[in-house]
Amino acid sequence: MEATNDKVLSHATFWDQQYLQSDGSVPTHEWYRSFLTLEPFFALNLFNSEGFAPQDEPLLLHLGSGDSTIPVELAARGYKYQLCVDFSSIVVKLMKERHAGYGIEWRWMDVRDMKTLEDASVDVAFDKGTLDAMIHGSPWSPPKEVKDNTSAYLREVHRVLKNGGQFLCVTFRQPHFMNLLLNPDGLWTVDRQVLSDDTGLFDYYGYVMRKAQLESRECKDFRPPP
Repeated sequence: MEATNDKVLSHATFWDQQYLQSDGSVPTHEWYRSFLTLEPFFALNLFNSEGFAPQDEPLLLHLGSGDSTIPVELAARGYKYQLCVDFSSIVVKLMKERHAGYGIEWRWMDVRDMKTLEDASVDVAFDKGTLDAMIHGSPWSPPKEVKDNTSAYLREVHRVLKNGGQFLCVTFRQPHFMNLLLNPDGLWTVDRQVLSDDTGLFDYYGYVMRKAQLESRECKDFRPPP
């Protein structure tokens, strides 16, 4: 993908143009980490987590799913109920055709306004790069547009999650910048896990977020086993 102004990443027209370049069979862009490099994170927080293992038949919601291979990889591991949403109608059509036999549902939707999803209907929500795509400008003092978009998004995720459900969010952004945006309304309890890059160059972060009962507890780094 060519370098571009970060601000355009929050607009569907940009992504429509990117996905129009797809040949229909090869993923256009896998954000940050492949399924293989995220497998320890999934093992800890999904595969071996009570209520979210394949035999529990949870509903997984992929937020801004693009043409990632992760939903198909999860289907191969027994996850029968998956809904992938994206605000690019081009990629939704592409993925419906590419993976028609997997039983995964792809649906056009803006994650900031998921009005067709019922309250408390989702067990696990997953984001790899979608929240990041809404962020631009100064990381120390994000523009109002960024705060409005990220807050609307996180409130919608909170709304559609069941009590006891969880939101898994993978980001490359440093925690001191993410802390400004992730939980301004005190909606979540937050655990942060360090996802070390196999090149040793820099870390990614996996946030495990659940609906807060009273207040968000302190977030400390944890490194899942390799």
